[in-house]
This record gives sequence, structure tokens and C-alpha cells, in this order.
Amino acid sequence: MPEFKFKGKLYYNPVEFVLDWIGGAWKMPILWRLRERTLRYSEIKKTLSHISDKMLAQSLRELEENGLVTRKVYAVVPPKTEYTLTELGRKTIPIIVSLRELGITLMKTSGVYNEDTQVFPNLPVVKKVKKAKASTSR
Repeated sequence: MPEFKFKGKLYYNPVEFVLDWIGGAWKMPILWRLRERTLRYSEIKKTLSHISDKMLAQSLRELEENGLVTRKVYAVVPPKTEYTLTELGRKTIPIIVSLRELGITLMKTSGVYNEDTQVFPNLPVVKKVKKAKASTSR
């Protein structure tokens, strides 16, 4: 397939093109959460504990600009915004399912994931450590 430009960016194949639309750390997890129902911004945020507000807003904006989600804003106080998958967005779900299944297979074969116990034996446990307050005495 010949290279092509879209919105000023050069692409070499359709896979690269689609990954630009749904790739990255957060777009597929957002699409996955919207697969069954419409969600408010705060509902999406609660299920993605490590995403910043800036990154969630940016990812939702890009998904909306690309026609994968629709945003409905209600003129109420406090503001209410809902996100829903479009028909095009729904077409991404089977792809995400396939990638998820491949990911689980790779995790199992790599010894990272044990399906029977639902644990990740080879990953270190990260413990949150409280920072000690700095001493103010001199």
C-alpha cells in the first residue's frame, strides 16, 4: 500500500493509521468501558485510577474528534457530560477483544499471569510508603 497523508501526518499503512486513532495507553481502555453503556466523565475516571484529568480529557477529545465517541453536555449545575460509543467506535470493540485475548495469552506464556489464581506471580508488589515529615528543628 502506498504511503498517504491525513491531517498533515504521513502514514505508511492502515495499521499505523488505526493505531493513531485508538492506540496509546488510554484510548482503548476508554472505548472498552463505553462498550456496554453511556458513561459520565466521572464514571470513566473512577474506573481508570491512574489516568490524570488532563489525559482523560485529551483522550476523550481525540476519540470524539475521530468520530469514535459522542459527547452530550447537559446545561445543568454542576455540569453533566456523557460519552457514548458511535457506530464507528463499536467497530473497535472486536479488535480490542482480540488484543486483550492475545495479551492474556502472552502474559500466560511469559509466566506473568496465572489464570487459576488470577494473580501476577512475577510482578513485584508495590507498596505505598508514607513520606516522613521533614524535621523543622535546627
